[in-house]
Amino acid sequence: MPAPLTIRLHPNDNVVVARMDILPNTRIEGDVAALTRVPPGHKILTRAVKKGEPLRKYNQIIGFATDDLPPGSHIHTHNCVMGDFERDYAFCADAHPTAYVNPPATFMGYRRTDGRAATRNYIGIVTTVNCSAATSRMIAKHLEPLLAQYPNIDGVVPLTHGGGCGMAASGLEMDVLRRTLAGYTRHANMAAVVVLGLGCETNQISGLMDAEGLQEGPKLIPMAIQDEGGVSKTVMRAVGFLKELLPEANNLEREPIPVSELILALQCGGSDGYSGISANPALGAAVDLLVRHGGTAVLSETPEIYGAEHLLTRRAVSREVGEKIVKRIKWWEDHCARTGGEMNNNPSPGNK
Repeated sequence: MPAPLTIRLHPNDNVVVARMDILPNTRIEGDVAALTRVPPGHKILTRAVKKGEPLRKYNQIIGFATDDLPPGSHIHTHNCVMGDFERDYAFCADAHPTAYVNPPATFMGYRRTDGRAATRNYIGIVTTVNCSAATSRMIAKHLEPLLAQYPNIDGVVPLTHGGGCGMAASGLEMDVLRRTLAGYTRHANMAAVVVLGLGCETNQISGLMDAEGLQEGPKLIPMAIQDEGGVSKTVMRAVGFLKELLPEANNLEREPIPVSELILALQCGGSDGYSGISANPALGAAVDLLVRHGGTAVLSETPEIYGAEHLLTRRAVSREVGEKIVKRIKWWEDHCARTGGEMNNNPSPGNK
């Protein structure tokens, strides 16, 4: 028996998902035939809908028809738009007590002197501005040949970005940038960090350190290229500092650590038409298992849950937690309205 051409995810759906490239006039389900070519992973309408009627996948509303559409229509951005509709948040309706595993599993991690658990043992070079990005990569490249002598160090990581200057010295954009950079700097996976700036940027090293409560010390070294006398001198000085730290960082060895100390962030890597069918459920099952062992997971790309937040509120442990999810979605809607963005599409090329 030949494999089916499409996948129906729920009996109530009015679309199916193409498993392969489907040509015009190909019969896909009953008397329904594709009206046009439909690429793999894309949706095909199986029941006629009127303009404004909901389109359903996973038994959830994924959008609304822009026109009257016959069965066999290729459903995509040209005829499917987001729209506001009443969501049943049903706070805590599907919340269940966690069946914890005892004793929890362990993983081979690093134990920092302050007691935190780490999965990696990195030397970090955190840049305050895009202008110091190339220099940070030079520092890392100079240190790479030495790492063979230090098997317990997982790498030297330049952490670069496109901001730090040509932006307001205060406000939401700067706050988010500084909070992110400080998060890298404080991260348990960092044995030591150089905070590297150019010197004349808006995101001054001193401003970052003060705003985020970062303290200069033996394992947190601030450096500005202009203060050091240029790129070459900066590279040599940073390499000298970090060379001295390598032996101490290498003294740390992996040891068994309870999985309950893991915090796992789930990040979209460029969704396609199959992500919700395969990858997302697999990751969900993995996270449920992690939580049963006492670990923590974070949906780190909040806009990715837009339109599905009512599914999460059902599993919220309390109404207060569920309302936090709704509040965050409302914040995003307000933020997009103020900045001219939209929540109803995904601009990343990987999501097209």
